[in-house]
Amino acid sequence: MEFSTLHDTRGPHPPMSSCLIPALSAVAGGTPDTSPPAVTEGECAGLLHALSAVPDPRDPRGVRYPLSGLLAVAVCAVLAGASSFAAITDWLHDLDEPARDRLGFDHGVPVGTTVWRLLTRLDDGLLSTVLAGWLTARAREVTTPRPHRYRTVIAVDGKTLRGARRRDGGQVHLLSALDTSTGIVLAQVTVSAKSNEIPAFAPLLDAVETVLGSLAGLLFIADALHTQTAHANEIAARGAHLMIPTKGNQPTLFAQLKALPWPDVPVGDRRRDTGHGRRETRTVKAITVHTPGGIRFPHAQQAIRIIRTRTTGGKTSRETTYYTVSLPAEQAQPADLQDWARREWHIENLVHHVRDVTFREDLHQARTGTGPAVIATLRNTSIGYHRTNPSVSSLGKAG
Repeated sequence: MEFSTLHDTRGPHPPMSSCLIPALSAVAGGTPDTSPPAVTEGECAGLLHALSAVPDPRDPRGVRYPLSGLLAVAVCAVLAGASSFAAITDWLHDLDEPARDRLGFDHGVPVGTTVWRLLTRLDDGLLSTVLAGWLTARAREVTTPRPHRYRTVIAVDGKTLRGARRRDGGQVHLLSALDTSTGIVLAQVTVSAKSNEIPAFAPLLDAVETVLGSLAGLLFIADALHTQTAHANEIAARGAHLMIPTKGNQPTLFAQLKALPWPDVPVGDRRRDTGHGRRETRTVKAITVHTPGGIRFPHAQQAIRIIRTRTTGGKTSRETTYYTVSLPAEQAQPADLQDWARREWHIENLVHHVRDVTFREDLHQARTGTGPAVIATLRNTSIGYHRTNPSVSSLGKAG
């Protein structure tokens, strides 16, 4: 079953189970009638323990409901298909007494407005970091052999929440970083209302570094908006690498790359794919520039040209894209460059598309406080969990 079919188009909410699904038995140490499989050290700590790091925005006087329990409910509800704050509350109210007791609800459960007010006041950035850390810690170790030049690739991309609005009426825009090898969104930051993605890039790197502990050796990929010298310098200073396309926003660099003697460069890698009624050929050439000054972009080691030829319905189109990468040829062969360039689209296809289709994100009109970013983080967590647990859902097969 495709993950995108988990929602029920016949009603306002997706079908949801009221139990703490077995996939999250580590929340309270497993269910009494099942023997959980071997888990990682991070999973043993449990979701409740991880969520205890999220600061409570409420006045401590008169607090009746545990924050970690409410957050665990929100995570589990979205994992089960909830697509709104109202659906999260419905899921909570359907819990049986033993489940409520395990989550610390000794004085009943809150009404919908209480849940909504609390979730929309949370520090969305910290919540994203905590949940990404939990997912990363409990992810299974890779057992299949990795290629000799294997490198973890982090895709960066932004998404506008079309149904959400700020107080001034502006749209909410989020910038995220995806570990393309696991399907886990490592970080998400809210772009300032009076700015764009560029100033949010460094805080995003900070958040990724908090989750992983270090950026050393990682390769970041993003769209041409982030072809910025400051980004290249920041990534290099942290021991990471950057592969980035160049377009009209960097006219001098674009002109230099386009003018290189590409006809004299042999084809490094060529691949052909068919599917969805189209045929596509992608041809990669890469060159190390030894002229004085080299490539006019900080830390760039190679210039890359990728030509995509696509035939659909008898019509053929051709697109040429130029990239730079801060890795030398011995560490980044044309076949690697081919793979890494395609991974730029993973965050759009495997995360943003799922949020739109399965969770109907663009129809959700969250407009209070940090609510839009918080519900987006919960959706990222659900997607990341299913990506790393293909036995729970066939979502993992889609990647």
